[in-house]
Amino acid sequence: MGDSVKDAKVTGSKTATSPRGGGGLGLRASLRWVWGQLTSMRTALILLFLLALAAIPGSMVPQSASSAIQVSDFAANHPTLDRIYRPLGMYHVYTSVWFSAIYLLLFISLIGCIIPRITSHVKSLRRQPPRVPARLDRLAAYASTITSDSAEEVGERAQRWLKSRRFRFIVDDDGSIRAEAGRHRETGNLIFHVFLVFLLIGVGWNTLWGFKGTSVVVAGQGFSNNITQYDDFKAGAMVDTDNLAPFSLKLRSFTASFETGTVQRGAARSFDATVDFTVDGKTQTRDLQVNHPLWIGSTKVHLLGHGYAADVSVRDGNGKVAYSGPVVFLPQDGNFTSVGVIKAPDARPSRLAFQGFFLPTGAITAGGPTSLFPDALNPQLYLTAWYGKPAVETGVPSNIYTLDTTGMTQLISGKDKTRFVLSPGQEYTLPEGKGTIQFNGWQRWAKIQVSQTPGLPLAFLSVLLAVAGLCLSLFSRSRRVWVRTIPDDDGLKVEIGGLDRNSSRSGAVDDVNSLLAAIGGSRMSGDIKEDQS
Repeated sequence: MGDSVKDAKVTGSKTATSPRGGGGLGLRASLRWVWGQLTSMRTALILLFLLALAAIPGSMVPQSASSAIQVSDFAANHPTLDRIYRPLGMYHVYTSVWFSAIYLLLFISLIGCIIPRITSHVKSLRRQPPRVPARLDRLAAYASTITSDSAEEVGERAQRWLKSRRFRFIVDDDGSIRAEAGRHRETGNLIFHVFLVFLLIGVGWNTLWGFKGTSVVVAGQGFSNNITQYDDFKAGAMVDTDNLAPFSLKLRSFTASFETGTVQRGAARSFDATVDFTVDGKTQTRDLQVNHPLWIGSTKVHLLGHGYAADVSVRDGNGKVAYSGPVVFLPQDGNFTSVGVIKAPDARPSRLAFQGFFLPTGAITAGGPTSLFPDALNPQLYLTAWYGKPAVETGVPSNIYTLDTTGMTQLISGKDKTRFVLSPGQEYTLPEGKGTIQFNGWQRWAKIQVSQTPGLPLAFLSVLLAVAGLCLSLFSRSRRVWVRTIPDDDGLKVEIGGLDRNSSRSGAVDDVNSLLAAIGGSRMSGDIKEDQS
């Protein structure tokens, strides 16, 4: 007997101390604890904050998906930061391992949080209102009165009131009534969270399978939907850039009109591009306007902007044509004062380059050359000239809108740097026999954006439904009401209790008062209690 008790004590001691000892939690219990922590609302909020925080570097550091040239320039100018940023994936933040991990964890956390709540809410919707409490006078809102009416009459009036307020109610065998309203407050909350998940799916779908690229097309020239035709291109990881939707377009003409009156002079009035686009060998002529994109299958073509291109001809020191054609100049203000670079790398014996301004309505002011009006009323080119030894082709892409003067020297005319102005049809001879440049005329260019956003409809619909669910949750007031009749020596005693299930609301008292008045009772003939806590 004594040995048995001793053995039991020892065994019990070991069992009690094993969770703290070397055994610890089992694998299943540990996984359950980790899952519980991951699917908690606190974790979801933390992950949502981390996702917003992790997106900040993507807007501050150049991204290779949008501009490989900017990444190369940044790496060259900041070698120390480049050594830190590159292994951390800062040049491709949105497809990096750490950003994807936060995104997926948030996705899992939301789903794991929502599914149990949906199951519980479905059960609660099928559950009947709770029975009448034994002590209604202990509720936050309570009223009682004495009436000479019968219990059936009181019950009928109470039911009419409950129906008018859209309460769901049950009449028990003893004539007591239990009712509740606002059950869909949690429904709205769940709708919000469910479509928040669908919003994440839409964003992810758009990020992986969507793309967006822009290209500047000069009037009279064309564009083909090929990766080499874009000035900048951003695509998701799942986009096959070698098999984009096959189509091409040609910018036949571009017209723009501006206000010429004294009020809002120079303000844009209309932009209109006429394009010929070819799909599957069939060519159609269409108008392309701002906010009215062309749809080619699931691909959209937007008109983003416009400007001027100077048509120039450059001859080198040997008298040969080193460059001829339109050069895009980028507008800098509302009057289209535009800057640009003309490059002639094949010029011999020295390569040539020019940088300066294209002015649609040129004039010299105290601040220098500027345009006085956005339309081409007096087009002028203000340029400076550079020369250098022929450069070796490296195959590294360069920015056509900026001039790298490394290894180049600015031409000097006398003691001053060479600066000159050209009007259409004029030619300038460079000093030292370097060559000539002629301003033939000007053309307009249009900037188009080609994009594919497969997840955008889902994301947009999810936002609408999530907001609708949030509104339903905010404007629904979950509350319960009970009515009980008790025969009394002075007549029929009617007790009404109310409970607001949202601690921040106090509408239960209003419900009880309104129901009391509908039944026919009076606040003077009974008593009303409101919990002031």
